Amino acid sequence: MHFFLIARAVGLLASGLALSVSAQGLDAQGLAALDAAIQPLASKIVEWRRDIHQHPELSGQEERTARLVAEHLRSLGMEVQTGVGGTGVVGLLRGGQPGKTVALRADMDALPVEEKTGLPFASKVRAEYLGKQVPVMHACGHDAHVAMLMGAAQALAGMRKSLHGNVKFIFQPAEEGAPVEADAQGNVPSFGAKAMIEDGALKGVDAIYGLHITASLPSGALGYRSGPLMAGSDSFSIQIEGRGGHGSAPWNTVDPVVAASQVVLGLQTVVSRQLNISHEPAVLTIGSIQGGTRYNIISDNVEMLGTLRTFDEDMRGDAHKRIVATAEQIAASSGAKAKVKFGPVAYPVTVNHEQLTAASLPALQLAAQGRAFVIPKVSGSEDFSEFQKEVPGFFYVLGAPPEGKSHVDAPSNHSALFDIDEKQLPTGARSLAALAVDFLQRNR
Repeated sequence: MHFFLIARAVGLLASGLALSVSAQGLDAQGLAALDAAIQPLASKIVEWRRDIHQHPELSGQEERTARLVAEHLRSLGMEVQTGVGGTGVVGLLRGGQPGKTVALRADMDALPVEEKTGLPFASKVRAEYLGKQVPVMHACGHDAHVAMLMGAAQALAGMRKSLHGNVKFIFQPAEEGAPVEADAQGNVPSFGAKAMIEDGALKGVDAIYGLHITASLPSGALGYRSGPLMAGSDSFSIQIEGRGGHGSAPWNTVDPVVAASQVVLGLQTVVSRQLNISHEPAVLTIGSIQGGTRYNIISDNVEMLGTLRTFDEDMRGDAHKRIVATAEQIAASSGAKAKVKFGPVAYPVTVNHEQLTAASLPALQLAAQGRAFVIPKVSGSEDFSEFQKEVPGFFYVLGAPPEGKSHVDAPSNHSALFDIDEKQLPTGARSLAALAVDFLQRNR
Protein backbone atom coordinates (compact mmCIF):
# COMPACT_ATOMS: atom_id res chain seq x y z
CA MET A 1 0.00 0.00 0.00
CA HIS A 2 1.42 3.34 -1.07
CA PHE A 3 0.57 5.46 1.93
CA PHE A 4 0.84 6.21 5.61
CA LEU A 5 -2.63 6.04 7.06
CA ILE A 6 -4.28 8.91 8.93
CA ALA A 7 -2.39 9.61 12.12
CA ARG A 8 -3.97 10.79 15.00
CA ALA A 9 -13.14 -22.97 14.79
CA VAL A 10 -12.03 -26.61 15.19
CA GLY A 11 -14.96 -28.32 16.86
CA LEU A 12 -17.47 -26.29 14.90
CA LEU A 13 -15.80 -27.08 11.60
CA ALA A 14 -15.81 -30.76 12.35
CA SER A 15 -19.52 -30.70 13.16
CA GLY A 16 -20.46 -28.74 10.03
CA LEU A 17 -22.73 -26.46 12.08
CA ALA A 18 -25.12 -24.49 9.86
CA LEU A 19 -24.70 -20.73 9.63
CA SER A 20 -27.65 -18.77 10.95
CA VAL A 21 -28.58 -15.59 9.09
CA SER A 22 -31.67 -13.47 8.73
CA ALA A 23 -33.35 -12.80 5.40
CA GLN A 24 -31.91 -9.28 5.48
CA GLY A 25 -28.31 -10.41 6.04
CA LEU A 26 -26.01 -11.53 8.81
CA ASP A 27 -27.52 -11.26 12.28
CA ALA A 28 -26.13 -11.63 15.80
CA GLN A 29 -26.75 -15.38 15.83
CA GLY A 30 -24.89 -15.75 12.54
CA LEU A 31 -21.99 -13.70 13.84
CA ALA A 32 -21.83 -15.89 16.93
CA ALA A 33 -21.48 -18.93 14.67
CA LEU A 34 -18.65 -17.23 12.80
CA ASP A 35 -16.95 -16.31 16.08
CA ALA A 36 -17.23 -19.90 17.24
CA ALA A 37 -15.45 -20.95 14.05
CA ILE A 38 -12.73 -18.29 14.09
CA GLN A 39 -11.76 -18.06 17.76
CA PRO A 40 -10.27 -21.58 17.88
CA LEU A 41 -8.14 -20.52 14.91
CA ALA A 42 -6.73 -17.42 16.64
CA SER A 43 -3.40 -18.99 17.58
CA LYS A 44 -3.06 -20.52 14.11
CA ILE A 45 -3.68 -17.15 12.45
CA VAL A 46 -0.93 -15.64 14.61
CA GLU A 47 1.36 -18.55 13.72
CA TRP A 48 0.72 -18.00 9.99
CA ARG A 49 1.37 -14.28 10.35
CA ARG A 50 4.68 -14.80 12.17
CA ASP A 51 5.85 -17.39 9.66
CA ILE A 52 5.08 -15.11 6.71
CA HIS A 53 6.59 -12.13 8.54
CA GLN A 54 9.83 -14.02 9.09
CA HIS A 55 9.97 -15.01 5.41
CA PRO A 56 8.92 -11.88 3.49
CA GLU A 57 9.01 -11.77 -0.29
CA LEU A 58 9.16 -8.75 -2.58
CA SER A 59 6.66 -7.92 -5.29
CA GLY A 60 6.57 -10.64 -7.93
CA GLN A 61 8.67 -13.00 -5.79
CA GLU A 62 5.93 -14.34 -3.47
CA GLU A 63 6.54 -18.01 -4.27
CA ARG A 64 6.85 -19.38 -0.73
CA THR A 65 3.83 -17.43 0.47
CA ALA A 66 1.82 -18.59 -2.54
CA ARG A 67 2.68 -22.24 -1.82
CA LEU A 68 1.61 -21.85 1.81
CA VAL A 69 -1.70 -20.32 0.75
CA ALA A 70 -2.39 -22.85 -2.03
CA GLU A 71 -1.70 -25.82 0.23
CA HIS A 72 -4.02 -24.41 2.87
CA LEU A 73 -6.87 -23.79 0.44
CA ARG A 74 -6.50 -27.25 -1.10
CA SER A 75 -6.64 -28.78 2.38
CA LEU A 76 -10.04 -27.10 2.77
CA GLY A 77 -11.34 -28.78 -0.37
CA MET A 78 -11.37 -25.70 -2.58
CA GLU A 79 -10.75 -25.38 -6.30
CA VAL A 80 -7.35 -23.67 -6.44
CA GLN A 81 -5.58 -21.78 -9.22
CA THR A 82 -1.93 -20.77 -8.92
CA GLY A 83 0.25 -18.52 -11.04
CA VAL A 84 -2.59 -16.04 -11.47
CA GLY A 85 -1.19 -12.64 -12.45
CA GLY A 86 2.31 -13.91 -11.66
CA THR A 87 2.43 -15.59 -8.25
CA GLY A 88 -1.21 -14.99 -7.30
CA VAL A 89 -3.47 -17.68 -5.84
CA VAL A 90 -7.24 -17.95 -6.22
CA GLY A 91 -9.39 -20.39 -4.26
CA LEU A 92 -13.07 -21.01 -4.95
CA LEU A 93 -15.35 -22.24 -2.17
CA ARG A 94 -18.65 -23.49 -3.58
CA GLY A 95 -21.53 -23.09 -1.17
CA GLY A 96 -24.20 -25.70 -0.62
CA GLN A 97 -27.00 -23.40 -1.80
CA PRO A 98 -27.28 -21.57 -5.13
CA GLY A 99 -26.43 -17.88 -5.20
CA LYS A 100 -23.97 -15.23 -6.29
CA THR A 101 -20.18 -15.15 -5.93
CA VAL A 102 -18.37 -12.77 -3.59
CA ALA A 103 -14.60 -12.29 -3.49
CA LEU A 104 -12.29 -11.54 -0.56
CA ARG A 105 -8.79 -10.22 -1.29
CA ALA A 106 -5.45 -10.12 0.56
CA ASP A 107 -2.12 -8.86 -0.78
CA MET A 108 1.05 -10.87 -0.18
CA ASP A 109 4.15 -8.80 -0.98
CA ALA A 110 6.67 -7.13 1.32
CA LEU A 111 8.88 -4.03 0.99
CA PRO A 112 12.62 -3.31 0.57
CA VAL A 113 12.93 -2.12 4.18
CA GLU A 114 15.40 -3.24 6.89
CA GLU A 115 13.37 -4.33 9.91
CA LYS A 116 14.23 -2.67 13.23
CA THR A 117 11.37 -3.93 15.43
CA GLY A 118 13.51 -6.34 17.47
CA LEU A 119 10.73 -8.95 17.34
CA PRO A 120 11.82 -12.56 17.90
CA PHE A 121 10.40 -13.38 14.46
CA ALA A 122 11.83 -10.27 12.75
CA SER A 123 12.92 -10.63 9.15
CA LYS A 124 16.56 -11.13 8.30
CA VAL A 125 15.82 -11.77 4.63
CA ARG A 126 17.68 -10.10 1.79
CA ALA A 127 16.62 -10.32 -1.84
CA GLU A 128 17.29 -8.78 -5.23
CA TYR A 129 15.33 -5.62 -5.99
CA LEU A 130 15.84 -3.88 -9.34
CA GLY A 131 19.33 -5.32 -9.64
CA LYS A 132 20.45 -4.69 -6.05
CA GLN A 133 20.53 -6.81 -2.90
CA VAL A 134 18.23 -5.22 -0.31
CA PRO A 135 16.76 -6.10 3.10
CA VAL A 136 13.11 -7.18 3.03
CA MET A 137 10.36 -6.61 5.60
CA HIS A 138 6.60 -6.87 5.88
CA ALA A 139 6.42 -3.18 6.79
CA CYS A 140 2.86 -2.70 5.56
CA GLY A 141 0.99 -5.57 7.20
CA HIS A 142 0.46 -7.82 4.19
CA ASP A 143 1.61 -10.76 6.31
CA ALA A 144 -1.40 -10.08 8.54
CA HIS A 145 -3.71 -9.75 5.54
CA VAL A 146 -2.74 -13.19 4.26
CA ALA A 147 -3.09 -14.80 7.69
CA MET A 148 -6.50 -13.20 8.33
CA LEU A 149 -7.86 -14.33 4.96
CA MET A 150 -6.53 -17.84 5.50
CA GLY A 151 -8.45 -17.88 8.80
CA ALA A 152 -11.63 -16.55 7.16
CA ALA A 153 -11.29 -19.22 4.46
CA GLN A 154 -11.07 -22.02 7.02
CA ALA A 155 -14.06 -20.73 8.97
CA LEU A 156 -16.23 -20.38 5.87
CA ALA A 157 -15.14 -23.75 4.48
CA GLY A 158 -16.61 -25.37 7.59
CA MET A 159 -19.95 -23.71 6.81
CA ARG A 160 -20.07 -24.34 3.07
CA LYS A 161 -23.32 -26.32 3.19
CA SER A 162 -25.30 -23.33 4.42
CA LEU A 163 -23.67 -20.72 2.17
CA HIS A 164 -26.05 -19.23 -0.42
CA GLY A 165 -23.49 -18.95 -3.21
CA ASN A 166 -19.72 -19.04 -3.58
CA VAL A 167 -16.73 -17.29 -2.05
CA LYS A 168 -13.61 -16.61 -4.08
CA PHE A 169 -10.40 -16.00 -2.10
CA ILE A 170 -7.92 -13.82 -3.98
CA PHE A 171 -4.32 -13.71 -2.71
CA GLN A 172 -2.63 -11.00 -4.73
CA PRO A 173 1.06 -10.38 -5.51
CA ALA A 174 2.82 -7.07 -6.22
CA GLU A 175 0.46 -4.58 -4.60
CA GLU A 176 3.45 -2.46 -3.64
CA GLY A 177 4.45 -1.89 -7.23
CA ALA A 178 5.94 -3.28 -10.41
CA PRO A 179 8.51 -6.05 -9.88
CA VAL A 180 10.52 -4.79 -12.86
CA GLU A 181 11.83 -1.44 -14.07
CA ALA A 182 10.09 0.54 -16.76
CA ASP A 183 11.30 0.21 -20.34
CA ALA A 184 12.77 3.07 -22.36
CA GLN A 185 9.27 4.40 -23.02
CA GLY A 186 8.38 4.36 -19.32
CA ASN A 187 6.08 1.33 -19.61
CA VAL A 188 5.93 -1.76 -17.40
CA PRO A 189 3.97 -5.01 -17.84
CA SER A 190 0.72 -5.37 -15.93
CA PHE A 191 1.25 -6.33 -12.29
CA GLY A 192 -0.69 -6.78 -9.07
CA ALA A 193 -4.47 -6.56 -9.18
CA LYS A 194 -4.52 -5.60 -12.86
CA ALA A 195 -2.51 -8.68 -13.87
CA MET A 196 -4.81 -10.94 -11.82
CA ILE A 197 -7.86 -9.42 -13.49
CA GLU A 198 -6.32 -10.04 -16.92
CA ASP A 199 -5.81 -13.69 -15.87
CA GLY A 200 -9.49 -14.05 -14.98
CA ALA A 201 -9.41 -13.71 -11.18
CA LEU A 202 -12.73 -11.82 -11.17
CA LYS A 203 -14.54 -14.18 -13.53
CA GLY A 204 -18.04 -14.73 -12.15
CA VAL A 205 -17.49 -12.36 -9.21
CA ASP A 206 -20.41 -10.07 -8.25
CA ALA A 207 -18.69 -8.00 -5.53
CA ILE A 208 -15.34 -7.85 -3.74
CA TYR A 209 -14.19 -6.91 -0.22
CA GLY A 210 -10.74 -6.12 1.13
CA LEU A 211 -9.15 -4.65 4.23
CA HIS A 212 -5.88 -3.11 5.30
CA ILE A 213 -4.37 -3.25 8.77
CA THR A 214 -2.81 -0.15 10.33
CA ALA A 215 -1.34 1.00 13.63
CA SER A 216 -2.83 4.46 13.06
CA LEU A 217 -6.40 3.72 14.20
CA PRO A 218 -7.59 2.65 17.67
CA SER A 219 -7.20 -1.05 18.33
CA GLY A 220 -10.11 -3.10 17.02
CA ALA A 221 -11.74 -0.19 15.19
CA LEU A 222 -12.83 -0.58 11.59
CA GLY A 223 -12.52 2.56 9.46
CA TYR A 224 -14.45 3.11 6.24
CA ARG A 225 -16.07 5.71 4.03
CA SER A 226 -18.41 5.61 1.05
CA GLY A 227 -17.18 6.91 -2.30
CA PRO A 228 -13.53 7.98 -2.69
CA LEU A 229 -11.47 6.52 0.16
CA MET A 230 -7.90 6.53 -1.12
CA ALA A 231 -6.23 8.67 -3.74
CA GLY A 232 -5.33 7.71 -7.24
CA SER A 233 -1.55 7.80 -7.65
CA ASP A 234 0.49 8.87 -10.66
CA SER A 235 4.25 8.98 -10.81
CA PHE A 236 5.83 11.30 -13.35
CA SER A 237 9.20 12.52 -14.59
CA ILE A 238 10.14 15.87 -16.05
CA GLN A 239 13.26 16.24 -18.18
CA ILE A 240 14.52 19.83 -18.42
CA GLU A 241 16.87 20.27 -21.35
CA GLY A 242 19.12 23.31 -21.46
CA ARG A 243 22.58 24.10 -22.80
CA GLY A 244 25.55 23.49 -20.58
CA GLY A 245 28.69 25.49 -20.11
CA HIS A 246 31.05 27.11 -17.62
CA GLY A 247 29.60 28.27 -14.32
CA SER A 248 31.48 31.58 -14.67
CA ALA A 249 29.55 32.53 -17.83
CA PRO A 250 25.89 31.54 -17.40
CA TRP A 251 24.85 34.01 -20.13
CA ASN A 252 26.40 31.63 -22.64
CA THR A 253 24.20 28.77 -21.41
CA VAL A 254 20.60 27.83 -20.78
CA ASP A 255 20.75 26.74 -17.15
CA PRO A 256 18.42 23.75 -16.60
CA VAL A 257 18.93 23.89 -12.81
CA VAL A 258 17.42 27.38 -12.61
CA ALA A 259 14.63 26.39 -15.00
CA ALA A 260 13.91 23.27 -12.93
CA SER A 261 13.75 25.35 -9.75
CA GLN A 262 11.19 27.64 -11.35
CA VAL A 263 9.18 24.65 -12.57
CA VAL A 264 9.07 23.19 -9.04
CA LEU A 265 7.67 26.44 -7.69
CA GLY A 266 5.23 26.78 -10.58
CA LEU A 267 3.91 23.27 -10.09
CA GLN A 268 2.78 24.21 -6.58
CA THR A 269 0.15 26.44 -8.20
CA VAL A 270 -1.45 23.46 -9.96
CA VAL A 271 -3.00 22.45 -6.63
CA SER A 272 -3.11 25.80 -4.85
CA ARG A 273 -4.47 27.92 -7.71
CA GLN A 274 -5.55 25.79 -10.69
CA LEU A 275 -7.52 22.78 -9.38
CA ASN A 276 -10.87 23.18 -7.64
CA ILE A 277 -9.85 21.61 -4.33
CA SER A 278 -13.20 22.57 -2.80
CA HIS A 279 -14.50 19.60 -4.82
CA GLU A 280 -11.79 17.07 -3.87
CA PRO A 281 -8.29 17.46 -2.42
CA ALA A 282 -5.11 16.83 -4.40
CA VAL A 283 -1.43 16.47 -3.57
CA LEU A 284 1.53 17.12 -5.87
CA THR A 285 5.07 16.40 -4.70
CA ILE A 286 8.47 16.59 -6.38
CA GLY A 287 10.55 14.01 -4.58
CA SER A 288 13.80 14.01 -6.55
CA ILE A 289 15.91 16.44 -8.59
CA GLN A 290 19.05 15.15 -10.30
CA GLY A 291 21.39 17.26 -12.46
CA GLY A 292 24.96 18.36 -12.82
CA THR A 293 28.29 16.83 -11.89
CA ARG A 294 30.48 19.66 -10.55
CA TYR A 295 30.18 23.02 -8.78
CA ASN A 296 31.45 25.10 -11.69
CA ILE A 297 29.76 23.28 -14.58
CA ILE A 298 26.30 24.15 -15.80
CA SER A 299 24.77 20.87 -16.95
CA ASP A 300 22.80 20.18 -20.09
CA ASN A 301 19.79 18.66 -18.35
CA VAL A 302 17.98 18.00 -15.09
CA GLU A 303 15.55 15.18 -14.24
CA MET A 304 12.75 15.61 -11.69
CA LEU A 305 10.58 12.81 -10.29
CA GLY A 306 7.24 13.42 -8.65
CA THR A 307 3.87 12.04 -7.62
CA LEU A 308 0.31 13.26 -8.07
CA ARG A 309 -2.52 12.16 -5.76
CA THR A 310 -6.16 12.84 -6.67
CA PHE A 311 -9.61 11.64 -5.58
CA ASP A 312 -11.52 12.29 -8.80
CA GLU A 313 -10.72 10.87 -12.24
CA ASP A 314 -11.75 14.07 -14.07
CA MET A 315 -9.52 16.15 -11.78
CA ARG A 316 -6.76 13.65 -12.36
CA GLY A 317 -6.93 14.13 -16.12
CA ASP A 318 -7.13 17.91 -15.73
CA ALA A 319 -4.09 17.89 -13.42
CA HIS A 320 -2.11 15.92 -16.02
CA LYS A 321 -2.73 18.63 -18.62
CA ARG A 322 -1.87 21.43 -16.20
CA ILE A 323 1.38 19.79 -15.08
CA VAL A 324 2.48 19.46 -18.69
CA ALA A 325 1.51 23.03 -19.59
CA THR A 326 3.12 24.53 -16.48
CA ALA A 327 6.40 22.68 -16.93
CA GLU A 328 6.68 23.31 -20.67
CA GLN A 329 5.81 26.99 -20.53
CA ILE A 330 8.01 27.88 -17.55
CA ALA A 331 10.96 26.05 -19.09
CA ALA A 332 10.36 27.77 -22.42
CA SER A 333 10.41 31.20 -20.74
CA SER A 334 14.12 30.68 -19.98
CA GLY A 335 14.98 29.05 -23.28
CA ALA A 336 14.89 25.48 -21.97
CA LYS A 337 12.63 22.59 -22.97
CA ALA A 338 10.56 20.39 -20.63
CA LYS A 339 9.38 16.88 -21.43
CA VAL A 340 6.81 15.35 -19.05
CA LYS A 341 6.15 11.59 -18.82
CA PHE A 342 3.54 9.97 -16.57
CA GLY A 343 4.11 6.48 -15.16
CA PRO A 344 5.07 3.79 -14.58
CA VAL A 345 2.98 3.94 -11.38
CA ALA A 346 -0.65 4.77 -12.15
CA TYR A 347 -3.24 3.61 -9.62
CA PRO A 348 -6.90 4.64 -9.95
CA VAL A 349 -8.83 6.23 -7.10
CA THR A 350 -10.03 3.66 -4.54
CA VAL A 351 -13.78 4.29 -4.65
CA ASN A 352 -16.12 2.35 -2.39
CA HIS A 353 -19.33 1.53 -4.22
CA GLU A 354 -22.00 3.60 -2.47
CA GLN A 355 -24.82 1.02 -2.57
CA LEU A 356 -22.55 -1.85 -1.57
CA THR A 357 -21.09 0.22 1.28
CA ALA A 358 -24.51 1.18 2.62
CA ALA A 359 -25.80 -2.39 2.40
CA SER A 360 -22.66 -3.79 4.09
CA LEU A 361 -22.56 -1.39 7.06
CA PRO A 362 -24.90 -3.33 9.37
CA ALA A 363 -22.71 -6.44 9.05
CA LEU A 364 -19.55 -4.37 9.42
CA GLN A 365 -20.85 -2.74 12.60
CA LEU A 366 -21.89 -6.14 13.91
CA ALA A 367 -18.43 -7.59 13.22
CA ALA A 368 -16.77 -4.52 14.79
CA GLN A 369 -19.06 -4.67 17.84
CA GLY A 370 -20.22 -1.14 17.04
CA ARG A 371 -16.69 0.22 16.51
CA ALA A 372 -16.89 0.93 12.78
CA PHE A 373 -16.72 4.61 11.89
CA VAL A 374 -16.10 6.98 8.99
CA ILE A 375 -12.48 8.05 8.48
CA PRO A 376 -11.11 10.99 6.45
CA LYS A 377 -9.88 10.46 2.92
CA VAL A 378 -6.41 8.91 2.70
CA SER A 379 -3.94 10.51 0.30
CA GLY A 380 -2.11 7.23 -0.29
CA SER A 381 -3.15 4.69 -2.91
CA GLU A 382 -4.09 1.02 -3.20
CA ASP A 383 -4.42 -1.14 -6.29
CA PHE A 384 -7.57 -2.72 -4.85
CA SER A 385 -8.95 0.14 -6.95
CA GLU A 386 -8.33 -1.97 -10.07
CA PHE A 387 -10.79 -4.58 -8.80
CA GLN A 388 -13.32 -1.83 -8.07
CA LYS A 389 -13.19 -0.71 -11.69
CA GLU A 390 -14.53 -4.13 -12.70
CA VAL A 391 -17.07 -5.01 -9.97
CA PRO A 392 -18.60 -3.24 -6.96
CA GLY A 393 -16.00 -3.20 -4.19
CA PHE A 394 -15.70 -2.17 -0.55
CA PHE A 395 -12.33 -1.51 1.12
CA TYR A 396 -11.89 -0.74 4.81
CA VAL A 397 -9.21 -0.43 7.48
CA LEU A 398 -8.54 -2.36 10.72
CA GLY A 399 -6.83 -0.55 13.59
CA ALA A 400 -4.19 -2.61 15.44
CA PRO A 401 -1.47 -0.52 17.09
CA PRO A 402 0.98 -2.74 19.00
CA GLU A 403 0.34 -3.28 22.69
CA GLY A 404 1.57 -0.40 24.79
CA LYS A 405 1.43 2.05 21.87
CA SER A 406 -1.21 4.66 21.12
CA HIS A 407 -2.52 4.83 17.56
CA VAL A 408 -1.47 8.51 17.60
CA ASP A 409 2.27 7.84 17.84
CA ALA A 410 2.68 4.19 16.81
CA PRO A 411 5.10 3.64 13.89
CA SER A 412 3.14 3.89 10.65
CA ASN A 413 2.93 1.64 7.62
CA HIS A 414 6.20 1.43 5.66
CA SER A 415 8.26 2.20 8.78
CA ALA A 416 11.15 -0.08 9.75
CA LEU A 417 9.50 -0.16 13.20
CA PHE A 418 5.99 -1.03 11.99
CA ASP A 419 4.23 -3.64 14.11
CA ILE A 420 0.67 -4.63 15.00
CA ASP A 421 -1.41 -6.02 17.85
CA GLU A 422 -1.84 -9.67 16.90
CA LYS A 423 -4.91 -9.96 19.12
CA GLN A 424 -6.80 -8.06 16.41
CA LEU A 425 -6.11 -10.67 13.71
CA PRO A 426 -9.31 -12.62 14.55
CA THR A 427 -11.23 -9.32 14.27
CA GLY A 428 -10.04 -8.94 10.69
CA ALA A 429 -10.81 -12.56 9.81
CA ARG A 430 -14.26 -12.26 11.38
CA SER A 431 -15.09 -9.05 9.52
CA LEU A 432 -14.07 -10.49 6.15
CA ALA A 433 -16.08 -13.66 6.70
CA ALA A 434 -19.06 -11.68 8.01
CA LEU A 435 -19.15 -9.40 4.96
CA ALA A 436 -19.00 -12.37 2.60
CA VAL A 437 -21.82 -14.24 4.34
CA ASP A 438 -23.90 -11.07 4.60
CA PHE A 439 -23.53 -10.33 0.87
CA LEU A 440 -24.52 -13.84 -0.16
CA GLN A 441 -27.51 -13.87 2.19
CA ARG A 442 -28.79 -10.48 1.04
CA ASN A 443 -28.45 -11.37 -2.65
CA ARG A 444 -29.70 -14.96 -2.73
